Amino acid sequence: MAKNIVLIGFMGTGKSSVGSKVAEKLKMKFVDMDREIEKVTGLPVAHIFRIHGEIRFRSEERLMAQKLGQRDNLVIATGGGTVLKKENIEALRENGLLICLDANPREIFDRVSRKRGTRPLLKKNFTVEDIEEMLKVREEYYSLADYRINTSNKGLYAVVEEIIKIARQQGS
Repeated sequence: MAKNIVLIGFMGTGKSSVGSKVAEKLKMKFVDMDREIEKVTGLPVAHIFRIHGEIRFRSEERLMAQKLGQRDNLVIATGGGTVLKKENIEALRENGLLICLDANPREIFDRVSRKRGTRPLLKKNFTVEDIEEMLKVREEYYSLADYRINTSNKGLYAVVEEIIKIARQQGS
């Protein structure tokens, strides 16, 4: 039974891009929590936020974290806010190695600016300072990770190899 690799971190740190490549290289199944929630609900995440609100989305997210935490041999890319509920962290840690992907606020800003319409928590005129503030609020949750990797100024495959090295050291 292989332990899951659970990628946590702020939006735009590379969880989905990196996670899919890690899964491919380790012959594990890749799961993007937001995409799984979309499959279950039949609605895009942005639509859930807009029509039903953040509370409904976080409820779906909690259920998904519990479900995935009971499986194995997965690389899981969590949503940026999944860690806001400690019960999500506990569920995912039950059979998972938590790796937080970090990036500096300016790089996050540049990355998410290209995908603004798909990022429901970003207001229309968000700034680097908004991201800095959100990162401060979430730091206590991100600090619960078993490992942290800064993805700023690193290529995709460098981050992938770093995660694979950690996973192998941990026997995942």
